[in-house]
Amino acid sequence: MDYKTQKSDAEWQAALSPEAYRVLREKGTERPFTGEYNHFEEQGTYHCAGCDFPLFESTQKFNSGCGWPSFWGELESANIEQQSDHTHGMKRVELLCSNCGGHLGHIFNDGPPPSGKRYCINSVSLKFVPK
Repeated sequence: MDYKTQKSDAEWQAALSPEAYRVLREKGTERPFTGEYNHFEEQGTYHCAGCDFPLFESTQKFNSGCGWPSFWGELESANIEQQSDHTHGMKRVELLCSNCGGHLGHIFNDGPPPSGKRYCINSVSLKFVPK
């Protein structure tokens, strides 16, 4: 897919930390309960760590207890891309930044109202911008 923000592999490696590159560009996952934003309560907006595209508001965040930052919805303007993921013998829906194609995490149908969704996101895929 063609994304608005495009970089070569070498450019991504130079721009991101090794862990952010592994997660965002190689579809890795950070260990649960280790991410910077898992128990983070500040007010503001969460952006893609790869391209600074706004994705979530802090008002959409909730504590799911799963070990990763969780959100019940995304910014309307985010248009987070969803695609089937059958890795590791599981059937899941992967979430990608619609601006750069970076791997964010997965979405599940066990979240709170109003959406009933749980956007389970790697902290390293996010950059927090305070209000």
